[in-house]
Order: sequence, then structure tokens, then C-alpha cells
Amino acid sequence: MIKNLSIPETIIIVMLSVAVTGAQAQTVTEEDYKRAEQFLWSNVDDLVYKSHVNPNWADDAPVFWYELDTRRGTEYFLVDAEEGSRQPMFDHPKLAANLSETLGEEVDPWDLPLDDLEWNRSENRITFEAQDKTWTVNLATFEVAEQKKEEEQDDPDWRSQRLLSESPDGKWTATRKNYNLWIKNNESGEEFQLTSDGSEKMMYGASVPWAWKKQEGPDTEEREPLWLNISWSEDSQKLVAEQLDLRTAKLMYLLQHVPDQGFRAQSYSYYRALPGEDSVARQIPYLFDLETKEQTRLQIGPYDDLISGNWNWYGDGSDKLHMLIRERGYGSATLLEANPETGVVDTVFREVSDTYVDPGKSESEYLPESDEFLWLSERDGWNHIYLYDLNTGEVKHQVTEGEFVVYDIEHIDRETRTIFFTAGGREPNRDPYFEHLYSVNFDGSNLQLLTPENATHDIDFSSDYKYFVDNYSRVDMKPRSILRRTSDGSKVMDLEAADIKDLQATGWQHPEPFKVKARDGKTDIYGVIYRPSNFDPDKEYPVIDGTYSGPQAVRTPKSFSGGYRNSDQPLAELGFIVINVDGLGTAGRSKEFQDFSWKNLADIGSPDHIKAIKEMARKYSYMDTSRVGIYGHSAGGYDAARAIMKHPDFYKVAVSSAGNHDHRVAKAFWPEIYMDYPDEEHYEEQSNFNMAQNLEGKLLLVHGDMDDNVHPAETIRMADALIKAGKDFDMLIMANKTHGLGGEKNYFTIKRWNYFVEHLLGAEPLWHHASE
Repeated sequence: MIKNLSIPETIIIVMLSVAVTGAQAQTVTEEDYKRAEQFLWSNVDDLVYKSHVNPNWADDAPVFWYELDTRRGTEYFLVDAEEGSRQPMFDHPKLAANLSETLGEEVDPWDLPLDDLEWNRSENRITFEAQDKTWTVNLATFEVAEQKKEEEQDDPDWRSQRLLSESPDGKWTATRKNYNLWIKNNESGEEFQLTSDGSEKMMYGASVPWAWKKQEGPDTEEREPLWLNISWSEDSQKLVAEQLDLRTAKLMYLLQHVPDQGFRAQSYSYYRALPGEDSVARQIPYLFDLETKEQTRLQIGPYDDLISGNWNWYGDGSDKLHMLIRERGYGSATLLEANPETGVVDTVFREVSDTYVDPGKSESEYLPESDEFLWLSERDGWNHIYLYDLNTGEVKHQVTEGEFVVYDIEHIDRETRTIFFTAGGREPNRDPYFEHLYSVNFDGSNLQLLTPENATHDIDFSSDYKYFVDNYSRVDMKPRSILRRTSDGSKVMDLEAADIKDLQATGWQHPEPFKVKARDGKTDIYGVIYRPSNFDPDKEYPVIDGTYSGPQAVRTPKSFSGGYRNSDQPLAELGFIVINVDGLGTAGRSKEFQDFSWKNLADIGSPDHIKAIKEMARKYSYMDTSRVGIYGHSAGGYDAARAIMKHPDFYKVAVSSAGNHDHRVAKAFWPEIYMDYPDEEHYEEQSNFNMAQNLEGKLLLVHGDMDDNVHPAETIRMADALIKAGKDFDMLIMANKTHGLGGEKNYFTIKRWNYFVEHLLGAEPLWHHASE
């Protein structure tokens, strides 16, 4: 019997029918999944040849060799920069024939087993690993010989390379035994103990590493020995080492739910400071005189391990010591000078900021021959080079200036007093993130652009710095590799041009770079759009925002490699338009641009992202802004979860992996740079936990249970907040996975694909598992 329907009921039924029909019209096939898998970067690499020259420069001449992926396999080339010549490094078929005979197996000339290849130029021979043995080949005769390994020393304490440090003159070797420093005379073999008060919680010559784990419980395994961290004077008579004080440092714990053996979950601990904590690892610096065996306490500290630098010698190599140290919250950076005779420590200079002195930008280079040093600073609003007097700590003058950003000092020619540096944003009408190489005199004169092409450049200098290999590209321009002269950037010769025909044969198109205005209506921001290789402009596509708004990062790729090797293109292949953009508060631009996120990480750049997506959708009608998703990892995981809770009217689906949802649970140094110290009310205000009640769309939380970077407690707490708010969400905890969640070819990759296919595309997902 059919019920009589009122007109409103009829309308509702019709609307539902249309919605269901539309959803059913969206289909994803096995071919779509296979295409998505084809574009995983480990697979797509097989479609691109000759994309990058990685030179292995000789120490004694401007000559280098490199290996290259070509259509017939791996080829090796030798380049002489002075002669401007390029030739095969050796006769591939001849070497393959001799190796086949020696190794007792067929060797392909274009797939030679040359692991860990090294070239001895003076002897014209190569050394490599094959069949778990070390081999040498005389390139004049092609004679293959096994190289006998040197016998290891009997004393295991001296054999462990991570615990050895040899003096500059080779006379002494330092090590750590039972938490104390020992010295060995390499000529006589005599050893003597330098310290005697070291202990497990007060060891010498160490600093807390990233995640120094210890297996707890009945099957306890001790932490691995820490690398020996000391600094030798140039005359080899003195050394500086710090005593690591762990007595008040606190531990974080991980629970391995699926251990290798047995059924009892296994716990691990590691030292980790959280933001605002005062109970952290500290360092106490000492100077040691090997002749007198005296130990002198430097008159500073203890200071927090997480903000200290390394002590470096300068002068004639033994006169004075320097260390760059920062404060909690990173509001200052201070250059310290220590007198090795008295232990007295003075301040050379101190850089202070109203926000933070960015440790990723502030860099110093010592010039002991002229009692000067170079310092990178954002004091005028842009990161630039300044020349300082090392004795007075006074700035002599600013070397570079203008509305561009100096990235790194690559080389200093002390004789000609020339600085070679990379920077972005100086060239008009170019993407300001493109990296170029420049040279400039110490006095700021004669600034030269050495890499003129409108692209981003990757530089590798010869050992004498007279030449460099320049690999340059854009997301919309295939790579080229050339050899240049350092003096003026002139081209010596072309090396390679990438072969991307196989990639293009798939239907792949370059991602499209774009520029729009930020929310302020005046600042240019940059992004890229990814389309599926079978793109149809007459269809409508949901949009996915790939996000990472960390203030230290630029997510939008600038190089060709970044443009085709990513997680965005595979996702686009399933029927999406994927977009990413770097909004206000991210890196690579002016200090004002980056400072937008200071004490304001919760902004996540979302107003800029939303504005960019809407603006591009007005340009491209196939972008459906009624179906927008977002995904991100780590800081991007914080972004993705926050975006769907902060803008439920815009973002409908989110995948948040390894998200640091509350910065009070994160590693101390990262939030303290951008959120300041101590952890005041704004930490609480910007916690994702407080946004749980706003969730309306579909949210997937993912974490590895052995993540020692962003602790899994972040996601568990986020889940707890959502449960308390009565919200429906999905969560995946992956056993034995660390921060990377096992790479791109894993369960999570397909889970992320399927989550968007089902909830954003409205299609039936398939379980096409990427091969491990």
C-alpha cells in the first residue's frame, strides 16, 4: 500500500532521491587506485630520468663524478671543471664482465653493484661494497680485487667510533668510560682518566639526543651510549666538555602494544622537556688541560641543554672560546666568550627581539684572522648579513639590505673578503621563495646574482670553491643541471636536462603555481593546484587542502621534484583537486610575515587558505567549494583537526595524523620558539581540546603508538575531548609506528585515500592496498 504524501514530504523525498543519485554517480574504480599508487613518489621516480646531478668532488682538484638514472639504467660520469669535459667514468660493459667473473654472477652493465662507491683520483681506482665484501677496481686495467678489512682493536671501549674523538694533531684520543672522560696517547698507548665524578645522571661529554629511549620492565635494555661531544683546541693541548646533569630531567613514556616477542606490552622511556617545565637537563661546562690534567669550571651555568650551543675555539686556535646560547622563549641570542686560562665568561653581544630570534635564521661565522664575525639577523625586518667586531661586539655595518631574505652563508673567501650566500625574494616578478646564489663583498659592494634563471637553485661547490654544480627547476619547469664558475656565475658547460617523457605519457601535467592576496588584501601568498592526470574540466571535483602551517616551514613545493614527488598528486588521482598554500605566519618571507603566527599558532593560516580556495574556484568552476576537505601531519595534523572544528561551515572532512593538538604536550623547544615561555593562558586557549564541541564534519585521527616526536598522548587526549563532547569521529592507532607512520606505502595511506573517497567524494571506497 502506498501512503499518500503531502507536498512538503514529496519535496523532501525528491531531494533525497537527487542526493542519493548524485552520490551514486560518483564512482572510483580499481584503475583510479592503481593510478594513485603509480603516483606515489617511490613509484613515480621510475618515470623520470636525469633529474639531478649529485657531484662527488675530489679533494685535490675541481673534478667530480656522479651517477645518473638514465633510460638504460645507472650510468657513471666524470667531469673535469677546468677542462670543461664530461665523459663516462669507466667502460660499463668491461667492468660488468670483470665483476661477473669475480663475483660469480651475471652483472648488468647498467645495474652495477657499486654500493658506497668511492673514487681515489690519484690511484685511478674505485672502492665499493658488493656481496658483503669490499672491492677495489683499477680503472686503468679493470682488475678487480677484494680489499681486506683492517683488524678491529681488542678494546671495545676504544673501538666504538661514536665514543671517540681524536685531537687535531692526532696525538690524543678522548673517550668516555663509565660516564667519565679518558685520554689515550696514540703514540705510547698510555691511558689516563681525566674525570672521576661522572655518573649515570651526571655524565661528561654528552647532550640529550632526540629520543634517547630505554626499554623498561623485566626485559630492561639500557639506553645506547651517547655520542661523545667535546671540542679540541687547535694546538691539541686543551679540550672543553660539558657535564650533563639529568638529576631533575623528566621522562616521557611510550607503550609498545605489539612487541616483537610475547604478549606483554613493553614500555619505553626517554628524556623530553615539555614547554614551560623548569625540570630539564642541564649542562655544566669544563675546560681540561692535557699537560697539567687540570679541570677548570667555566664561570657560567648550569644552563638548559635544549638552548645551549657548542663551545668553539678561535684566535690562534687556543686563545679563546665562543658559544652561542639562547634563552627559553628564544627572545634573545647571546654570543659568549670564555678565557681558557681563567674560566671567566663574558658577553660579546646579545641580539634581542620583541618576539623571537629565530634559531633557524640566526647564524654566525667566525673570522678569527681579522677579529670579526658575520651574523644573520632580522633586525630590520628581513634576514640579512651583518659584520661585527669580535672584540667589542659592535656591528661594523650591514652587508646586505633590501626586501629579501638571506637563507644561508654558503662560503666565505677570506682573502678577497667575499661572501657567497643564498637568498630569495630579491629578483622582481619571481616567486620570492625561489633560492638563488649571490656573492657580495664584506663592505656590501658588488652584489652579484650568480644563478640568473627564474627557478629555484640547488648549489654544490667544488672543494676549492672555484666552481659549483647548479641544479635548477620549478614545479612547472623540468630540471636542468649545469656547471658554473663561482667568480661570476658564468656557465662552464651543460651537464643534464631531465627526461620526463614517461611521466607525461601518463597524462600527468605540471601542478599549477598561483599567487593570490592574503586576507589583508595586500600581501602576496603562493600556492599550487594538483589535478588528476585524467582531469575533465566539465566535471565537478571536491577540493582537498593539504596543510602544514608551521612557522618554520614552507609546504608549497618550489622545485620540480617537490611538484611531482608528494602525497597530493596521488590523492588527486582519486577524483579531487588538491591545493596547498602558504599563508601568513609561515617561513621564507619577512619577519612581519612570519611573526603573524607568534603566540598565535591557532590561526593555522586558515583564513588565507579559505580565501585562496574560493578565489581559485571563481577562476575554475570545476572546483566544488561545497565539498572541501583538509589533511595534514604533525603540525599539519593540528591544523587539519583545528580547521574542521574552527570552520565547520567550510571544511567537511579532515584527516589529522600525528597531530600536536595541545602545545603543552609537545617537545619544549618548538612551541617555546613560536608560543613563548612560560606556557601562559594562550597555550590553553589554543589547545584543540577546547574546540571539540564544534566538530560537525567527519574527522579521522591517526597516530603511531611508538611516536617519540609527537607523543601519542596528543591524539588520545584529543579523542577524550571529543568523547566528552559527545562527538562522532574515527581514530586509527598504528602499532609499532613512529612519527612517519611507516612511510607512503602503508595502511595509513590507503586509509586516508578511502576516508576522502567515502566522505568527501561520496563514492564507495575500494581497498586497493599499496604494495609494501
